[in-house]
Amino acid sequence: MKKTGIWLAMVLLCGLALQACNDDKTYAEMKEEEEEAIKRFIEKEGIKVISLNEFEAQDSTTNVAQNEYVLFEDNGVYMQVVERGQGNLLPDGRHELLARYIEKRISEGGVVDTLSMNTDTPYPDELMVTKSDKSYQAAFTSGTMYATYSSSEVPAGWMMPLAYVRTGREVEGRAKVRLILPHGQGHNTARMYVYPCYYEITYQLAR
Repeated sequence: MKKTGIWLAMVLLCGLALQACNDDKTYAEMKEEEEEAIKRFIEKEGIKVISLNEFEAQDSTTNVAQNEYVLFEDNGVYMQVVERGQGNLLPDGRHELLARYIEKRISEGGVVDTLSMNTDTPYPDELMVTKSDKSYQAAFTSGTMYATYSSSEVPAGWMMPLAYVRTGREVEGRAKVRLILPHGQGHNTARMYVYPCYYEITYQLAR
């Protein structure tokens, strides 16, 4: 609980600082800065961007050795499939998932800063996912994201990998992805202050 409180305080302080910096900027200007931050991050990390058509032609996989990320042009999300996982694609219905992740905010200079959370521990966040055809809805039921951002809302970008990875119950076979999410696909704080985030996430069925 103490660690969560520290992260919450850091997020609030960061939010206040961002708000002060953004008071004189238009939304269009903040979006331009976000796009530039993502561009510089991609360059710095040596990421090779591939199209959705290329991704699907590769059986919905990315070449990790070449540091490939697929760009979903309709929403600006970049995704690297590190491990497809052992299990099956989620069928329609309600599913309880466990998510272990690293979150880092991408700064204006394209460098990942120190505002990060790492829950790659025995204590994952829990979320309830409802799938209907190609539609996903989800809510956090417990964990660091829920406590830090005071919201059960799951970032929309977190749901996109579920159409491509397999979610099983074994830790050794869990799926893993890396994501770059623009603010519109992120959590409520990212949307409010218009900044992108980088994630490493593993998905696992709870039961």
